[in-house]
Amino acid sequence: MSTIQFIERNGKREYAVVPMELFARLMRAAESLDDVALFDAVKAADDGFRVPGAVAHAILDGTHPVKAWREYRGFTQDALAEKAGISKAYLSQIETGKRIGVARTLKALAAALGVTLNELQP
Repeated sequence: MSTIQFIERNGKREYAVVPMELFARLMRAAESLDDVALFDAVKAADDGFRVPGAVAHAILDGTHPVKAWREYRGFTQDALAEKAGISKAYLSQIETGKRIGVARTLKALAAALGVTLNELQP
């Protein structure tokens, strides 16, 4: 390996001239450190919640999120309505888009399904 050359100004080292091979290795190492820092930041912000593929595909295919999550969790309309404290008819209207559902109802459905309120937004 070639030696590093230093350029001085006023008696102090101000620049270093390095062989290209060493420069390339240093750049790769710096990029790796950036990748590690980004990974660590993303991992620290991760709440662990994931949308299962079956739910995502159902929603993309046009299924209402409440229905997609209900079916994924294995609930019947009767069971989910009871767990959320609403009528089956009201749940059906939400799932078909005939009614939007008030915040209190959607919060109850989210709690019953074990998801965040945001996951139930169409």
